[in-house]
Amino acid sequence: MVSNVKLQEVNAVLEDYPTAGRDALIPILQQVQKRQGYLSPQAVIRIGEHLNLAPSKVYGVATFYNQFRFSAPGQCHIQVCRGTACHVKGSAGVLETIQRLLKIEPGQTTRDGRFSLEVVACIGACGLAPLICCEENFHAQVSPAKAEKIIKQYQKKVTTDG
Repeated sequence: MVSNVKLQEVNAVLEDYPTAGRDALIPILQQVQKRQGYLSPQAVIRIGEHLNLAPSKVYGVATFYNQFRFSAPGQCHIQVCRGTACHVKGSAGVLETIQRLLKIEPGQTTRDGRFSLEVVACIGACGLAPLICCEENFHAQVSPAKAEKIIKQYQKKVTTDG
């Protein structure tokens, strides 16, 4: 269940679009996700009401673009690049290592809410492949062994900072 505070955040975004039509859907979705970290079912419904669109239409547009998330990200959000350069340089092994350590699949968050995992098409630093991003910190030329060290480092950090 989404709190009233979360719905107030959605409404605050919608106030910036008082007479918006369907053409404002993506910017609204982006702003709501920026504030909340993801798009909750209640946010999708509220956006649909504001734009006079069925929630299924809002959800359909949002699921078309892989920039949108539908579950809350973890305290430490990890992105693994699977673009061509990263793939060729071994990002599949990096991803498998992270999945094994965190016991989650891409698109999931650990039960304790500490970590979430996302596969991205390209981070845009192909010369540094394979690349991962943890808490907006980029790690270059990551091997499975290096990925294990990075994740263990973040596990200690999230435990102490958390």
